[in-house]
Amino acid sequence: MLADLHVHTTASDGTDSPATVVARAAEIGLTALAVADHDTLEGIREAESAGARYGVEVLPAIELGTELGGKEIHILGYLLDPNDLVLQEHLASFRRSRRQRAESMVEKLRHMGFGITNNRVLEIAGSGSVGRPHIARALAETGAVSSVGEAFEKYIGYGKPAYESRVKYLPSEAVRLIRRSGGVAVFAHPGMAGCDALIPALVDAGLQGLEVYHPGHYPATSDHYRRLCRQYNLLATGGSDYHGSSHQEHKKLGAATVDYRVVREMKRLR
Repeated sequence: MLADLHVHTTASDGTDSPATVVARAAEIGLTALAVADHDTLEGIREAESAGARYGVEVLPAIELGTELGGKEIHILGYLLDPNDLVLQEHLASFRRSRRQRAESMVEKLRHMGFGITNNRVLEIAGSGSVGRPHIARALAETGAVSSVGEAFEKYIGYGKPAYESRVKYLPSEAVRLIRRSGGVAVFAHPGMAGCDALIPALVDAGLQGLEVYHPGHYPATSDHYRRLCRQYNLLATGGSDYHGSSHQEHKKLGAATVDYRVVREMKRLR
């Protein structure tokens, strides 16, 4: 019994609806799936409803974007209550920050002479949490770039001309928010963040796991984080970081999975 504990939907920057992702999970035989959209829980209800139809257990999850020392660090929260009012207040603040950031980046791109509009970015995002991938898709539509990847490489990636920092939210604050809301806090794809020195402080803040298995990790990287899990008594989790079959940087659903016992252990940690 396998679980993919990191997937995205149209509730943030994925290209498949929550129901579609769950249907695909059933097709490939997954027992459980964690819908972990960026800074929002809006896709959970649809995913859970689909899960009941297709026989896939859906775990309510989220991926919170934080920053420290100029690096983006993502924290995953699992088994959260979508109705928690304090959590929802924080998430509303996160989404306002995302929208303001997107508006600033679009304005920079317009000053550079590109025919991109904020309205089009919001149309692409739909009801989802707006982010840089939506800006990249809008920029590609203008013909200024040939792909989402090129938009990041030339204009909206970190340190590029139209890049705009988000409102600073510390990784430790995200961990504490998840724990206060009754969830399980996990450091997402730590090998891509390159911030191992931060792990002890996050453990002190309440971190409970590391995302050991991820398509962006080499086997040696996963081995390294398995050792750190043993050292700090953390749960070793994993997921594909799937963003949809038509996403520019396509990662296959189920490309990284864990045994269902990890889900059982998560439930015990709550």
